[in-house]
Amino acid sequence: MTPGHRRSVFSKMLNLIDTFLNNITMYRLMLYYLLMLWVVALVFTLGGIVLVNPLALLVSTLFIIFICWVTNTVFAKIFRVPTNPESVYICALILSLILTPATTTAAIPLLFWAAVFSQGSKYLLAIGRKHLFNPVACGLLLSTLVLHQFASWWIGTLPMWPFILAGGLLLIRKIRRFDLVFSFFLVVLAITRQVIFEPTLLFFAFVMCSEPLTTPPTKRLRILYGGLIGLGTLYFTPEIALLIGNFFSYLVSPKYRLLLKLQQKLKTSANTFDFIFKSNQQLAFLPGQYLEWTLGHNQPDSRGNRRYFTIASSPTEDKMNYPAASCEVSLRASSCHTIRIGIKSSEQPSSFKQALLSMKKGDRIIASQLSGEFVLPKDPAIPLTFLAGGIGITPFRSMIKYLLDKGESRPIILIYVVNKETDIAYQKLLSQTQTKLGFQLFYRITGKEGVVDEAMIKQKVPDYQKRLFYLSGPHGMVTYFEQLLLTMGVRGNNIKTDFFPGY
Repeated sequence: MTPGHRRSVFSKMLNLIDTFLNNITMYRLMLYYLLMLWVVALVFTLGGIVLVNPLALLVSTLFIIFICWVTNTVFAKIFRVPTNPESVYICALILSLILTPATTTAAIPLLFWAAVFSQGSKYLLAIGRKHLFNPVACGLLLSTLVLHQFASWWIGTLPMWPFILAGGLLLIRKIRRFDLVFSFFLVVLAITRQVIFEPTLLFFAFVMCSEPLTTPPTKRLRILYGGLIGLGTLYFTPEIALLIGNFFSYLVSPKYRLLLKLQQKLKTSANTFDFIFKSNQQLAFLPGQYLEWTLGHNQPDSRGNRRYFTIASSPTEDKMNYPAASCEVSLRASSCHTIRIGIKSSEQPSSFKQALLSMKKGDRIIASQLSGEFVLPKDPAIPLTFLAGGIGITPFRSMIKYLLDKGESRPIILIYVVNKETDIAYQKLLSQTQTKLGFQLFYRITGKEGVVDEAMIKQKVPDYQKRLFYLSGPHGMVTYFEQLLLTMGVRGNNIKTDFFPGY
């Protein structure tokens, strides 16, 4: 097999993996990963490969799941917030893989209090409805302080190593946290100068350190976060090291958990809709960033009740829509009460989208976890090319509206790819970019003209090798654009892709 053929096979394998990852949520992937580890561990206990009582493992796991579910349900009703059932089962499975299964009644209190504290911490150790610390780490530490009993981390046995590694790599690829995990292991290796890829550390890094809700939003901060936790594990227990990292993350991360009310619902094309919400507090954000949205609804499907959506509005829009609102505008970020998202409706929408589409004025939704580095460069002189596919136009809508409101012209070429002309969204706004900002705007109707190819890019963007490309749209389209640009000689660091960890 030639090197070129090997690269082609490897590329196809990665594409297959990414296709799978794109069709499963982060929470569901984590749940499947933990279930796989639990089943493998149970099989190994039955065969005597892992020295844990299999019946005790089964009973202890069911007990932890029950206590977690009851505790979470009670606190959710008290605080009147929607719950994510997958989060409960994820916490319970992690605890069952860390705490030694109970073979005597003396071991039951540790399982009980770890489960109670893990769920309670999400509600009690929270500011602005945003929990500060990893729930499992909280459960382990608080139960240890109360009972003076410690977690054994029994899952960290050598036979489990390949399963922890394989599933963990899939998870980290899904949520794009390689920077965090790499810095964690690098610090441990630099200080201990020993082999660090032992099962306990792998499980801790992949499963607990990478939880998006308690990790920083940017790459640079995640590298610091991973290194800090790696350093902490050398002097403290893993759960204490993680909680220290969580506190650092809280200090450097946006602290929003917004309660939003629907103000208006607009149809922006044949199959896309915009939702305009009014926030209970100001949100400072940069055009192109995204939020995690939680919408409680009955009988959520396999994708759950959480989604990541780009903020389609500009942080300057409050000035127009709500003149009385306080809206602070700066060169870095703006603070507003109005938040807009755009979604695409399909023939068989998920339960989340069905619930979203059925919302009426005044209905509420929760948004948190502001993040994203798909933002305009600070230097306005850098030539840019926006490649948008379908609903991927939303981050560009935010950027364009921001530039229009500020009257800031930049050397930008926008190529908007849709299947039919009726799929074009924000036509009125986009037309203003040509007259007011001097944008070069091109539509590509794939149903008539075919896909964007090398010839089109060279024709519409003759200086493509000097430009910074922004790619946003369906996963397959973004991957295609990225590969096309790389084969054309565009450097990888000149390509920015829109990415959501939860899809």
